[in-house]
Amino acid sequence: MITLRKARVADAIAIGAVHVAAWRSAYPGILPDAYLAKMSVSRQAAFYDAAIRGGTGVTVATASGADVPAGSGPRIIGFTTAGRARNAEIAGKRLAEGEVETLYVLDDWRDRGVGRRLMRAAGSHLVEIGCKSAFLWVLRDNPSRWFYQRLGGKPVAEQTIQIAGEPVEQTAFVWNPIELLLTASPQAS
Repeated sequence: MITLRKARVADAIAIGAVHVAAWRSAYPGILPDAYLAKMSVSRQAAFYDAAIRGGTGVTVATASGADVPAGSGPRIIGFTTAGRARNAEIAGKRLAEGEVETLYVLDDWRDRGVGRRLMRAAGSHLVEIGCKSAFLWVLRDNPSRWFYQRLGGKPVAEQTIQIAGEPVEQTAFVWNPIELLLTASPQAS
């Protein structure tokens, strides 16, 4: 069984592990191999520990029951973070009020609706804190970028950022109004 819940501080290590695994899976050939190899679960865990303690909307997806090995407890298989938009202006235009900062799901759990459920949870958190629109940045060469478009996100801007000293293009997807995200279904597009 897959369930979603708000993250707890005790989840930070598992969240960090999902982050590192997802990057190593999604970004070979996009980001430098040496950078991916140096990624640290403990550094990522410290970041997410601070985010959870600081009130960032962190939601985890857990698998339990028949979906995990017998005798093991619930396992974190994905997560998302969301909050008020950070650096949301491009050429003087504000992209949205809220931002989905991260969405990562372990490879073995993709194509089961986990990402869609996590995106809706992020959208619900943004509504709870008063946001009427949402956006996220995704690396342009990320093989999963089309997922956001199938969920109704509109690509509205691109920018170049630096990761490990390398220029990387990213695309902003926007849901305005945010209800477009809350009711999105990839089968609808």
